[in-house]
Amino acid sequence: MVYLPRRASVGTILSNHFTGNPMNRHCLAALGAAMLISLLPSQGGAQGRPDPAASMAAQRAAMIPLANLDGVWRGPAWTLLESGEKHNVTQTERVGPFLDGAVKVIEGKGYEPDGKVAFNAFATISFDPAKRTYSLRTYAMGNSGDFPLTPTPDGYIWEIPAGPMTIRYTVVVKDGKWHEVGDRIIPGREPVRFMEMSLVRIGDTDWPAAGSVPHK
Repeated sequence: MVYLPRRASVGTILSNHFTGNPMNRHCLAALGAAMLISLLPSQGGAQGRPDPAASMAAQRAAMIPLANLDGVWRGPAWTLLESGEKHNVTQTERVGPFLDGAVKVIEGKGYEPDGKVAFNAFATISFDPAKRTYSLRTYAMGNSGDFPLTPTPDGYIWEIPAGPMTIRYTVVVKDGKWHEVGDRIIPGREPVRFMEMSLVRIGDTDWPAAGSVPHK
């Protein structure tokens, strides 16, 4: 999840909503998941209606490459203010599976040195079996949006179109470390980096599945 200070502009807010991601030790599982997804039908039943069991199986398989996001993370982060100065915070993330592993849920918080929450964001990562595409749904600073997510060999990339400019977030998760950068990209110009965070996995979490209301 991307840090964003309250002093940022509206344009920056839209560019900093949030964040999943394959790890090396999950390569074989990811390959198997991809094979399963490719074999599962996107539709089923006599009327061509989606088969819920097949859809959920494909969604769970698609989340396997993102399993190394699960847990609790913390580390330094910075974002570039309109003045050109860097605003530093301590960034935290908590990530876990939901709906029997069919959806990934993420919450990010950025803390000022005095412990005040400067930024709080929430996101879900999902997979559409019919389209064979990942989607990132984010909520942050009064804004929300759906953005395509593309897995890479050691992480993922997601982008926000902003007219001639593209906001690109590149994430690498490896060996218990989560590194994420944000760049503003305009054709014909050098990319401008406006944020970076370097987190370390500090533990497990049973969030968000824990605490369900029992049947009686």
